[in-house]
Amino acid sequence: MTPGTIAIIVLILAAIGYVLGRRRALQAAKREGVKLHSLPGYYGESVALFTAVPALFLMAAWLFLQPIVIESSISAKIPDSVVPEGGAKSLVMVDVRRISDGLGLILAQGDVSESELVDMRADLTNVRSRLAEVGVALGSDVAPAVFEAAKSYREFDSIASSVRNVAVIVVALAFAFWAWSRITPKMRARNITETFIKALLMGSSLVAILTTVGIVASLLFESLQFFQLYPASEFYFSTVWNPQFRGGSDFGFLPLLWGTLYVSFVALLVAVPIGLMIAIYLAEYSGRALRSFAKPAIEVLAGIPTIVYGLFALITVGPFLRDWIAQPLGLGTSSASVMTAGLVMGIMLIPFISSLSDDIINAVPQAMRDGSYGLGATQSETIKQVILPAALPGIVGAFLLAASRAIGETMIVVMGAGAAARLDLNPFEAMTTVTVKIVSQLTGDTEFASPETLVAFALGLTLFVFTLGLNVLALYIVRKYREQYE
Repeated sequence: MTPGTIAIIVLILAAIGYVLGRRRALQAAKREGVKLHSLPGYYGESVALFTAVPALFLMAAWLFLQPIVIESSISAKIPDSVVPEGGAKSLVMVDVRRISDGLGLILAQGDVSESELVDMRADLTNVRSRLAEVGVALGSDVAPAVFEAAKSYREFDSIASSVRNVAVIVVALAFAFWAWSRITPKMRARNITETFIKALLMGSSLVAILTTVGIVASLLFESLQFFQLYPASEFYFSTVWNPQFRGGSDFGFLPLLWGTLYVSFVALLVAVPIGLMIAIYLAEYSGRALRSFAKPAIEVLAGIPTIVYGLFALITVGPFLRDWIAQPLGLGTSSASVMTAGLVMGIMLIPFISSLSDDIINAVPQAMRDGSYGLGATQSETIKQVILPAALPGIVGAFLLAASRAIGETMIVVMGAGAAARLDLNPFEAMTTVTVKIVSQLTGDTEFASPETLVAFALGLTLFVFTLGLNVLALYIVRKYREQYE
């Protein structure tokens, strides 16, 4: 049974536990002629919670640990003779997992039995062709040791999954019976249920924190491995980016940083004035009917997938800029350029800035407007000299959040700016960003022991620190603004 099926079974047992727990509480109160401490539903909820939560927690922990334990056990049994020269066992384990999945598909078709699967080891060429029939492609012939490791992997995984299923159901039933058997009229079921739910809510609140810690830990661990293979000084201060998976690579961060900042600058140059003017018009000049239509229409831009913006940049904006501006002026011949990606990204950022700025301008107290009008100022003078200075901290926070969004964008840059890592001032030349190179270094069959792959984690950690700083700065400014005008 799949984990989803087991989860459904556990939830069904929890529902049954709720009904039985509520019924037992009512029967006990009637039999003893006393009142229940809590409402009947709390008794049922206590049984349901004790049934579902420990079992689901066990299943989640098992699903996390099972692949780690199995891969560690199988990897230790793989001989060094089948490891490619200059490679790592992680590459062999990729083939082991693929073959294991393929053998499972072959058995599921019913053409081969378990006993016949053992005989397939004698003709590994046939094994490769059979795997190809079920959609499992291998780059080389199957070594006998790899085939045996794949069989062991599938067997261990099958046994562990079966034990997991039984253990989860047994835990659910055991806790359900224990919770059901301890129900009495004097039992403080409401306190138990509320404490349980409070603990669940507390655990849920820790998810974001633990996720952030996990992201930072994974990036930091892999980045430290990279810096052991490649000097950090050369990474951060070199101007050459030339990764070669056969060795002799140059990992200069400066061209990627320049491309990231250049594209983001062009995007903000487009989005900031347009978004701010839209916000001022909607907040101060437009009527209620126009505002109720225009604001949702502008915010629709925020819901468009970035791949659609990328196609727009590739098919429409890029050729237009090349044919009508870059080529006539002799500035370039490529449709992929910083200007292409920056313009389209700026269009994408307009609703972020306009919506946030509009809310911030509307939050300025009406008394400040009335005081300005009472002193004889016009509406334009009031906006320039009163409203915008008062809303400036919040507007700056909106700009910084938009900048953080621009720095982390990938698809628009891939399709609009190209993939050339260079230091150039010409906005009509192709350049690239940090996010694009992270994707390219992790695309295809990768070996997580080489600097050519590990550099993606160093890039990710650097980008994470940079954008985190922008977000913290933006939140600090916005919080300071809110404290002033709430």
